[in-house]
Amino acid sequence: MFPTLSDLIAYLFRIHISLPIQTFGFFVALSFFFTYLAFSSEFKRKEAQGLIHSFIRKEITGSPASPLELTINFLLGFVFGFKIIGALINYHLFSSDPQHYILSSAGNIYSGLIFGIGWACWAYYDRKRTQLAQPKIVEITVHPYQLMGRITFWVGTIGFIGAKLFDTIEHLNYFFADPINDLLSPIGFTYYGGFLFGMLTLFYIGIKNGMKLPQIADIGAPGMMLAYAIGRIGCQLSGDGDWGIVNSHIKPDWLHWLPNWMWSFNFPHNILNEGTYIRGCTGNYCSVLTKGVYPTSFYESVICMLMFIGMWSIRKYVTTPAFMTYLYFILMGIERFFIEYIRVTIKYNVLGMTLTQAQIISAGVFLVGVGGMMYLYIIKPYRPGKYARNISHEVINQ
Repeated sequence: MFPTLSDLIAYLFRIHISLPIQTFGFFVALSFFFTYLAFSSEFKRKEAQGLIHSFIRKEITGSPASPLELTINFLLGFVFGFKIIGALINYHLFSSDPQHYILSSAGNIYSGLIFGIGWACWAYYDRKRTQLAQPKIVEITVHPYQLMGRITFWVGTIGFIGAKLFDTIEHLNYFFADPINDLLSPIGFTYYGGFLFGMLTLFYIGIKNGMKLPQIADIGAPGMMLAYAIGRIGCQLSGDGDWGIVNSHIKPDWLHWLPNWMWSFNFPHNILNEGTYIRGCTGNYCSVLTKGVYPTSFYESVICMLMFIGMWSIRKYVTTPAFMTYLYFILMGIERFFIEYIRVTIKYNVLGMTLTQAQIISAGVFLVGVGGMMYLYIIKPYRPGKYARNISHEVINQ
């Protein structure tokens, strides 16, 4: 496995570059980047079709920087100087355990103050340069795709909180044993928590800016599938614990072409340090699972990437609002429900059935998708009110 990006580069290119960047975090960042591109493309396409529209935003120009703006800029500069510059100054400490460094109080107070004051001064003089004797209100045309910076930040932030919250609920014993370390731990996130909180945040921003719910949901559906597929690549490469149960079955003859690691894998050098010590290994990640397990994160990545390609291919031919959203619910619900049978997760007894938290939510997501499709193509076309309006229209035409 490749706990850091340096490990992955060394494996692929046989060169060692000291980059204390977690592989999982790198692929999460990649998922945000490509999702940003997918969202932006859909925003532009929907606007060109006239399904969503630009809007006018009023802004005050020519005013001096407010105390709140100066404070925010100081804090941003301080954090940058304290942590980022501090990491460069204390690179050995940072590179030995980046996650611990980021979540600790370690840093450089002097560089923090210098950058904080410098950033605040820059904000003050930048505003002073354009300051008017009498500030005025101007109208700015904003296109929906220009909201992507705000959407990315807030969906990522709120989604992160949701993913952590759902994982904490699922593992309350870890939380009660050590609440602070559990909440600050760089591992332990539940997809559906991030999905739910992120989706609600996307809906809120879209509706607040004049977009209809079905359109904003359809815009996000393919991108969310892509984000999940890319994120799971990070899970597989880093060995973050999203693996399956022990695979004690012998690979069938008809799968002889399949590499052994795709059938059963031990996840050596996994970032959780699960398993037994690898003899002769040095460093922070020197464990390997004693028995091979299903590489479920790999399976999910492949399945969801194929589903994304399918959704992306048909999106231009879909004219029914909310279709893409309900399709996403159906596909995601099916995929996650069945993959859980070979994943290592906590199970609950629900109505006599043994299900995981993800399976319970997946079943609900699937039913919402099926119910939505039934409404779009069975209930909605034949609603009494619509039927009556069609009859009246025909009578008038006659």
